[in-house]
Amino acid sequence: MIGAGLVYVGAFLFVLTIVVFFHELGHFWVARKCGVKVEVFSVGFGKEIFGWYDKKGTRWKLSLLPLGGYVKFLGDDTAASTPDHDRFATMTASERVQSFHHQSVWRRMAIVAAGPVANFLLAILIFAAIFMFFGRVEMSARVDSIQPGSAAERAGFQPGDVVVSIDGAAVESFADLQRMVMLSAGEELTIDIDRGGERLQLVAIPESDEFEDALGNTQRRGLLGISRVAGAEDRNLIRAGPVEALWLGTKETYFIVSQTFTYLGRIFTGKEDASQIGGPLRIAQVSGQVAQISLVALIHLTGVLSVSIGLLNFFPIPMLDGGHLLFYGVEAAMRRPLSERVLDIGYRIGFALVISLMIFATWNDLLNLHILDFVSGIFS
Repeated sequence: MIGAGLVYVGAFLFVLTIVVFFHELGHFWVARKCGVKVEVFSVGFGKEIFGWYDKKGTRWKLSLLPLGGYVKFLGDDTAASTPDHDRFATMTASERVQSFHHQSVWRRMAIVAAGPVANFLLAILIFAAIFMFFGRVEMSARVDSIQPGSAAERAGFQPGDVVVSIDGAAVESFADLQRMVMLSAGEELTIDIDRGGERLQLVAIPESDEFEDALGNTQRRGLLGISRVAGAEDRNLIRAGPVEALWLGTKETYFIVSQTFTYLGRIFTGKEDASQIGGPLRIAQVSGQVAQISLVALIHLTGVLSVSIGLLNFFPIPMLDGGHLLFYGVEAAMRRPLSERVLDIGYRIGFALVISLMIFATWNDLLNLHILDFVSGIFS
């Protein structure tokens, strides 16, 4: 039990530390290129565990709470890069040159955007390395059998059909077919198939299905009701060259982004509930489960989480990178900075939204991991 717990904690820290480090490294690298002084580079929040100063005076440190990180620039008041107006009044001319908040709006935007961009680049490199060194197993999107009474039967599928595209998007493997259908429960899909050399078009509406994944977690998905019988001759292990691997890594990153927006859109339209949105406990659980499968699976999860962190930080919520970009975009359009009062109100709203999201995600974790049931059982 203790050993399993250590695996979960170790895997969680491995995944989150890599993702956070590269995010903050993006901010740090572009800031240095722009001549901005970085006072602190922290992985984690709270009390410092250990740290050191580099030659340019940046304090690199690992902090007690490993649920994020930050870089603090000269002129920042907080880890969220809110301006320290009191300090501005006492700054020398040389300090203003190195102050983040005294840079042009375009430099500030570049520095802020560099964090999420670094997450996307990290994910592309991780996926590319997996495609290049470990390869991928592919099976053609052929239909071998059809479940009676299923959406596929109603749509007119027949054994032997090969799915070519869904809503105009090319289907290159059976795995592509499954992933495209997964978030389409209740949606009308236009599916192009090849039936004995003849191109046909079918219309199907996947049903909603609840299932237990390989890690023992309950998930929901769209289901057509078709299956593929994989013989040894059907399973092709394909390793990509460097250029193709980068292209495939980029496609995988784009797919995760598009699926995320699809899921969020289905939440807002009432076609999905938000119970699958997880927080730190969920990440720790999945990290531990994946770590017990293989190191490659854990590295792949790191890429997925990196995409998620990068995308989340681009949301236009004050306190996040996207909120800063929103403010700087307004500043560029107005050709003057926003007032201290407007910024203060914005940061307060952003803080409330971020805290609300964290509470909501943690509540989902407690429910999905049955922690509340466990606690209530102790005291009942």
